[in-house]
Amino acid sequence: MARMPSAARRRQLTEAAIRAMTRDGVARTTTRSIAAEAGVSLSVFHYCFDSKQALVESVITTITDHYVTVVREALRPRATLEDTVRAGFQAYWDHVRARPDEHMLTYELTQYALRQPGFEHLARRQYELYADTYAELIEQLRTGMDFRLSVPVPVLARYLAAMTDGLTLNYLVLGDETVWTDILDAVTAHIAGLVQSP
Repeated sequence: MARMPSAARRRQLTEAAIRAMTRDGVARTTTRSIAAEAGVSLSVFHYCFDSKQALVESVITTITDHYVTVVREALRPRATLEDTVRAGFQAYWDHVRARPDEHMLTYELTQYALRQPGFEHLARRQYELYADTYAELIEQLRTGMDFRLSVPVPVLARYLAAMTDGLTLNYLVLGDETVWTDILDAVTAHIAGLVQSP
């Protein structure tokens, strides 16, 4: 078997961890079960990750990357800013509906990190990553569409992170798909109201 570069092996193990944690829960997922899921030896796992903290951080970052990629692709400029923002929210929402277990895992990872001594910083990093990601997406839009905001980018980014976090959890609990089109339209209109002409 050809030797896989360590970065590729880490990605393979991270994706295996996501599958195992989604199926079995974070607390019940062991390094041995992740190695088995990836089809590698336990020694390969320990070569790639020196701690469970490093693995959990990689899982959080990778899950975030999964949906940010589809949102970023959807945020290409459209006829209006409102159409563009709505397309971004729709892309995120389609990802939630297609992969609810993966999004549920993000909440479990937060709770796990908050309850494990020494892991608390990972929960903080997770939510900082959400806000940083929104700030990056807002700047991407500003560059492509030339507009000003009535609130600072960090404030809007944290607001969007909190809002989508709450909506996602609400959907995972209630599962009612019929109301989300109207909710996303309302959120889009609200965000568009924070935009000023250049």
